[in-house]
Amino acid sequence: MNDEIKADKILDLKDLPCPIPVVKISKGIKEVQIGQVVEAHTTDPGSLTDFPAWARITGNEILKTEKGDKVFKFYIRRVK
Repeated sequence: MNDEIKADKILDLKDLPCPIPVVKISKGIKEVQIGQVVEAHTTDPGSLTDFPAWARITGNEILKTEKGDKVFKFYIRRVK
């Protein structure tokens, strides 16, 4: 079984200070259709708590979070 998630849109949010990554994902998620996935790359450690909180508030779904060497990848499905 392939666990790879196909992203419909990729956002490079690296080197952006808090709260800019959340602002950008809020805009970026609206640029895909309901059911599609946005892959967001960020270096802001605050994103690890900010993105899940944003997803709960907006009703979108974080499918997966990858913690790499200084880069965090979020796979977010647009629900609403």
